[in-house]
This record gives sequence, C-alpha cells and structure tokens, in this order.
Amino acid sequence: MAEDRAPRKASTIVLVRPSDNDGFEIFMTRRPVEMRFLGGFFVFPGGSVKRGDSSDAMLDRCRGLSPEDAQRQLGDELSTAHSMGHWVAAIRELYEEAGILLYVTRDGRQEVDAVVAGRIGSKREDLLSGSLSFPELLQAEDLYCDVGRPVYFYHRVTPEQYSMRFDTRFYLAVLPAGQVPLASSEEVTESAWITPGEGLRRAERGRMAIIPPTLTTLRTLAELGSWDALCDEFGLPR
Repeated sequence: MAEDRAPRKASTIVLVRPSDNDGFEIFMTRRPVEMRFLGGFFVFPGGSVKRGDSSDAMLDRCRGLSPEDAQRQLGDELSTAHSMGHWVAAIRELYEEAGILLYVTRDGRQEVDAVVAGRIGSKREDLLSGSLSFPELLQAEDLYCDVGRPVYFYHRVTPEQYSMRFDTRFYLAVLPAGQVPLASSEEVTESAWITPGEGLRRAERGRMAIIPPTLTTLRTLAELGSWDALCDEFGLPR
C-alpha cells in the first residue's frame, strides 16, 4: 500500500520587535541536534495544528478575530473552526517553545500583574505535560487567546519529494510589552534576536543551518528594511 504523504497542517509565528535606527529584529530558535525533524536547524516557533486548537472550548477562549474572518484570510478549503485553529496553534506553539503568551483579559487589556504573569510562566510545564489543556489554562486565569494579534503572512506546502511534509501558515506578531522569550526550552537549545539581513548572511557563510521556507521569510522581511515599513506592510501595531 502506498505511503500516505499528505502534509500535516502546521503554523509558524515570526516574533518581531523594533531595534535601533528604525530597524527591526526577529526571534529565531535552534532545535536540538538529536531531534528527528530539523535537528540543529534555526527556525521560527511553530508546529502541527492539533485537534484541540479548533475545539469549541478553545474557540470560546479566543478574542480579536472571528472564525469567518480567519477563513476568509486562509481560503475556503478550510472550515471556519479549522481556520481559527491555525491562529491558535501559532500562539500555543510560541508559548510552549518560547514562553511568550499572546493573551488579552476579559476587559481587553494585554498586560496582567506580576503575580498572574508568574503563574502563566509556571503553567507552561503543565501544558507540555498534558496535565492542563490550553483552554483550561486560559480559563483558570480568566484570559483569552489574542488571535487578533498575529497577522497572517504567507502559506507554504512542503514539496512532494520529502518524506515529512507540512502545510504551513506563517504569521507575524510583535513581542508583547513586558514579556521576554526563554533563552532555551524543551525544544530549543538556544534562541536569538537577529535582523533578517544578518540571518541571511550567517546562512550564506554556513554559520546558521536554515531551510528554504525560513530563508524565503528572511528575504521577504529583509527587503522591507525598517520597522515603519514592516508595520505599514502588514498592519502591525507600532
């Protein structure tokens, strides 16, 4: 029987922040060399879309984007719920890998006090262990997944000749005020803030292992040049 080579649905998020001289930096992570898929490569946080990402319980904890708007942006081949699931997956993966949570409170605030922030950080391990689901984590703190913050960037499907294939949606999001990404985690050996241009130069010199979709992202962002141009192009908040 022929092997099923249908690509897995996935989401990736490019975290950005302003830098000196109206420039900007992007957040990249290096996967452990022992990982079966892309071990040792520098990537953006992301992973497979899970069934729970589009569950009723999860969608009830989302704010900032309607399922219908999500579907219009991604295309009619996905249902409204599964379209929203791509946004949720990007936010969940960013939290799991880097400890950054894109959330909003019931009254619309994007910041919480230090005590709540500390609990959010400690509950990341509960999410990874499976003892707490993502919607349960949000509900416990009366927070909502801020799906209005990531901006849809582009769509990439792994070519058929590869044994492991992904149907991936890429997003951009500005680093939330008051949050700092983890330097390393269970799926990250090191992390770095870097300009897209410097990322390209390091890849060309063999100093960073980067796959083609990541290179495409770096080239696209490098062409914009400035923080203002990036925000204007994708409607990001300054």
